[in-house]
Amino acid sequence: MTDNTPLRSIAIVGGGTAGWMAAAALARVLGPHGPAITLVESEEIGTIGVGEATIPPIQTFNALLGIDEAEFVRATQGTFKLGIEFVDWLRPGHRYFHPFGVYGIDKGAVPFEAMWQRLRQAGAAQPLEAYSICAAAARAGRFMPPQPGNTPLAHIGYAFHFDAALYARFLRRHAEAAGVVRRQGRVVEVLRGDRPDRIAAVVLKDGTRIDADFFVDCSGFRGLLIAETLGATFEDWGQWLPNDRAVAVPTANSGPPAPYTRSTARAAGWQWRIPLQHRVGNGHVYASRHLSDDEATATLLANLDGEPLAEPRQLRFRTGRVDRFWIGNCVALGLASGFMEPLESTSIHLIQAGIARLLEMLPTRAFEPADTRRYNRLMAAEFESIRDFLILHFHATERRDTAYWRALATMPIPETLAERLAIHARTGRVYREADELFTKTSWLAVMDGQGLVANGYDPLAAAMPVDELRTRLQRIAAVTHAAVGHMPAHADFIARHCAAAAPAPARP
Repeated sequence: MTDNTPLRSIAIVGGGTAGWMAAAALARVLGPHGPAITLVESEEIGTIGVGEATIPPIQTFNALLGIDEAEFVRATQGTFKLGIEFVDWLRPGHRYFHPFGVYGIDKGAVPFEAMWQRLRQAGAAQPLEAYSICAAAARAGRFMPPQPGNTPLAHIGYAFHFDAALYARFLRRHAEAAGVVRRQGRVVEVLRGDRPDRIAAVVLKDGTRIDADFFVDCSGFRGLLIAETLGATFEDWGQWLPNDRAVAVPTANSGPPAPYTRSTARAAGWQWRIPLQHRVGNGHVYASRHLSDDEATATLLANLDGEPLAEPRQLRFRTGRVDRFWIGNCVALGLASGFMEPLESTSIHLIQAGIARLLEMLPTRAFEPADTRRYNRLMAAEFESIRDFLILHFHATERRDTAYWRALATMPIPETLAERLAIHARTGRVYREADELFTKTSWLAVMDGQGLVANGYDPLAAAMPVDELRTRLQRIAAVTHAAVGHMPAHADFIARHCAAAAPAPARP
């Protein structure tokens, strides 16, 4: 007989950002009368904790938990992020900005990008950044959250930079206050249930057995439950996204924190710079088939803005996803579900998306197969749309200076991405497919920044005379520029609202 009763217990295997995000969200939504939630983590294993950059949907997650933004930024030594600056991606010496928020303003049914494309082809448009409050503010080193009113200040989109380990610790406090029980210990055995797609319990090194109705696998790349126990396989996307290693190192601040992430293309990969309040996170992501670990480390250390605060740390990964995110009574989140090239700061978003869909399809003890199929289909689409957006950065480039860039520029690309590029090439149109993560602003920013020029423009803009378009877009650019002058410096905003306590000095 099918048991349609609610879950009585949930076990989360693994801590870190994924584990504590899941614990905090489940406890908050399901409440004190919901299932008992236990999180198992081992100090023997540790986590991958580096400076983390995020994207705007994290605001929704924090709001779900009832988190005060200023408290969160202080606790994680965070700063604010208006977008990403890309340096040397199209060609050495070139840079562009991928902003959050929007470009300009539509005119009725005519999208802004259609007007801009037509005006550009008439030789009268300014660069895209002139029409983005986030891009203009980032260049000026300014920040404030959106303000009420009919001005560009109402359209400020932002996210955060923070210390990932501190964020996990911050979420742990919220989760434990909501009733989550943390068990310290390493899982040494997984006990199967009465069906091949069921887990009954996990056993810790000290012999403790933890039974649960439902399991959340946050065990990292290993995928202890979803892969090793339940047989999910990994779909490798290395043919499109060949970077498989990174080396990371924190540095001292060399000036006020910039309100954006910086990504600089290198000979066989790219380098990140993520400014926090008391340090800067730096890393070099690269393809091991084109660059040795020693060469990658040397490149990173030679291109730092401040003094290193620790020894460089090596990380290894594969870009791709598991073929099934949810099997039976187990769902995978974080690195156990897959890993995306971190270029567009999507790691935390994918955890958040998995949690949101799990809550939307929270199972009963019957574990309906239809729920599982829908979850897997939606999460696969989420990963694949992000995959295509990332491939765009590497494929659309003029760089041919190394074997790495030559291979990326000439490789076959997924049909879904090829279709987008064909549509843009003909009419300059960009679009957001259903509820995919990246907006039209993002697609337009990267297509333009990576040198893709449309041969035509959207027919919707054809009815507007060029002089009218010129006047309208000049006004948008002027109002955007003026609005930035009303914003405080990023460092001043932090000092007034959410400055973190100075870190304790290192022990001798």
